Amino acid sequence: MNYLQFNKFCKAFPHASHVVQWGGAHVWKIGGKVFAIGGWATNSSGAITFKVSEMNFEMLREQPGLRPAPYLASRGLKWIQHYESPGLSDSELKECIRRSYVLVSQGLSKKRRAELGLTEDCGESNHKG
Repeated sequence: MNYLQFNKFCKAFPHASHVVQWGGAHVWKIGGKVFAIGGWATNSSGAITFKVSEMNFEMLREQPGLRPAPYLASRGLKWIQHYESPGLSDSELKECIRRSYVLVSQGLSKKRRAELGLTEDCGESNHKG
């Protein structure tokens, strides 16, 4: 998945917002909280970073092409970076980004979720990408 495809996919999430920050990274947020980052690559192929559950962190961290996300995982946060081949297929990567969106959405305060009109499923079934 290239950054154009990544941005198109993330843009389709309800209430998703985009900003370019942190050295030119494409940062996607829900309710002001980051759910995906395109950038921070140490090679020419690019990198996509996303939040994961504790169980998925343990499973994904050792897969070729994936690693605990620089900066975030070193602070104890459960974020994975897809940074080189073989990594994940595009469909697997999209599913990880979707799950990240849900995790971050569910972590918003009840007040913020209500302001955004988020339902309990937080995008589980209403993503258009």
